[in-house]
Amino acid sequence: MKVLLKFEEFGSLLLGIYLFSILDLNWWWFIGLFLAPDVSALGYLAGSKIGAWCYNFLHLKSLGILCYLLGTVFNLIEFQVAGLIIFSHAAFDRLLGYGLKYETGFKDTHLGKIGN
Repeated sequence: MKVLLKFEEFGSLLLGIYLFSILDLNWWWFIGLFLAPDVSALGYLAGSKIGAWCYNFLHLKSLGILCYLLGTVFNLIEFQVAGLIIFSHAAFDRLLGYGLKYETGFKDTHLGKIGN
């Protein structure tokens, strides 16, 4: 099952890359912003509960889809880029085994404990 899920996340990552490629923007935007959702981990400075909430919010693929669609409907390139970054980054994280966080600690994810 884990292999199948990794293939699905790889496909999501490729979709995000493809959709970015049709935006006619410089690739430096994608590369430079790709790790931006990880800034949400700073929420852990306020404790595990707030940290998990902040991290999970900016790692929801559905948030990325919503931002991208809003950007497409209202012709807002910034929303399209933000959506694709969130979506692609979340897919990449999950491909590597980094899932959404439980409030018990950063290493406790919906994909299992990080490091095991």
